[in-house]
Amino acid sequence: MNTPVSSAPEPWLRGTYTDVPAVLRGVLHALDLAREDVVRWTDGFSAEQFHAKPHGLPAISFHMRHIARSLDRLLTYAEGNQLNEEQLTALKTEADSSISQAEILSEFHEALDKAAERIRAFSKADLEHPRGVGRKQLPTTIGGLLVHIADHTQRHMGQVVTTAKVVRSL
Repeated sequence: MNTPVSSAPEPWLRGTYTDVPAVLRGVLHALDLAREDVVRWTDGFSAEQFHAKPHGLPAISFHMRHIARSLDRLLTYAEGNQLNEEQLTALKTEADSSISQAEILSEFHEALDKAAERIRAFSKADLEHPRGVGRKQLPTTIGGLLVHIADHTQRHMGQVVTTAKVVRSL
């Protein structure tokens, strides 16, 4: 089995995004790492591998769509808004395996780009502002949502990497 190797330091060790506050920088680095891991671990995958569900694991394609769409949802809450019908409808189609690999990759990379722009719009002073999540308006802050964006993205990227390793071994 060929395991992809990277000699570059992880994004958080590259001295990038020094123009933004540390919390925002950390979130941007998590998104950069997600982008790099998708390329690193799924490069050369066929559509079948991309949509595979080995041992009943969720497909790589699901995790990528979920990451892309959850970024939009979580940032909507961070911006003080509620989800719209389009976002709620999109939530229900994240596991749709009829979408092409190219479309999912495009959606994923576009979502990371848009999320980075939206994240940069926040300032250090915004981080403690209260926010409500979901219909129940569960309490958090802008900073809490931004940290969760990094955590959630990396959690699903771990699943992408694990599934990719299993798919490569088959």
